[in-house]
Amino acid sequence: MRVFLTGGTGYIGRSVLEALLRAGHDVTVLVRNNEKAAHVEARGAHPVVGNLAEPESYRAAADAQDGYIHAAFETAAGRAAAVDRLAIDTLLAAATRPRTTSPVSSAPRFVIYTSGVWVVGATSDPADEQTPVHPIAHVQWRPAHEQIVLDAATEHLRTLVVRPGVVYGGGQGIVGDLFKSAANGLVRVVGEGNNHWPLVYDRDLADLYARLVAREDASGIYHATDEGDERVNDIVEAIAPYLPMRPDVRHVPIEEARHKMGTYADALALDQIIRSPRARAIGWTPSLHSVVSNAARLLEEWRNSK
Repeated sequence: MRVFLTGGTGYIGRSVLEALLRAGHDVTVLVRNNEKAAHVEARGAHPVVGNLAEPESYRAAADAQDGYIHAAFETAAGRAAAVDRLAIDTLLAAATRPRTTSPVSSAPRFVIYTSGVWVVGATSDPADEQTPVHPIAHVQWRPAHEQIVLDAATEHLRTLVVRPGVVYGGGQGIVGDLFKSAANGLVRVVGEGNNHWPLVYDRDLADLYARLVAREDASGIYHATDEGDERVNDIVEAIAPYLPMRPDVRHVPIEEARHKMGTYADALALDQIIRSPRARAIGWTPSLHSVVSNAARLLEEWRNSK
């Protein structure tokens, strides 16, 4: 299957790319520059140098595909929502135009949009895909984008939203930042640290995307978490024994953190218990269910990625 992927060199997207290639798909990846293009080509995919904010730079390449995975995220301050909406509109438009290459598949096209569990908001009880959303300010705009994608579904186009938990594995992401801080001797925890992070291993998350691509009956919203329900304090404590020196831990009051980090501080302090029943119903089973129980392995992954 021909798949167009945004964010294929990013934290989530690179794992998704590997999973798609292992499954035998023909993958075209939007990249920002020639260096990233060379990396993608070395993996066995087809790079297209362009920019999410400039649809003409990738429109022609997108038209030729059977499916689309939007895993990129604009990091420039104040532009995330606008660029994300532009990318959604461009990919949905491509998905509704006639395929331009042969052989032409008779299967419905698909668009998979990457959101996140922060749109659910704080949860006192376990929340699943049916739980009404109460997004925190950091992702206030995402539910509307989810709905645009879901509303675009037709007989010939299936649309899906994946909401990953806090992704771990390798050297990036929020948990990777914890490893880095701990290795440097000082971990700053926003709030009291007793809040639960819904987590997911990067390779397990990528496996879910590959399953959704392959299943013509898959549509709608899918959560992706390991359901380990681990507290931030427990994660930090689990890392400490595998470091040369035990790091200091400073709990930063939420107001102080907001002053320095803006709305991202509330995301780090968010307490969530998230379940993924729809993903599990299609056979998705995470290989890792805990950062705490796999701290030594994950710390080694982080070291090897530097």
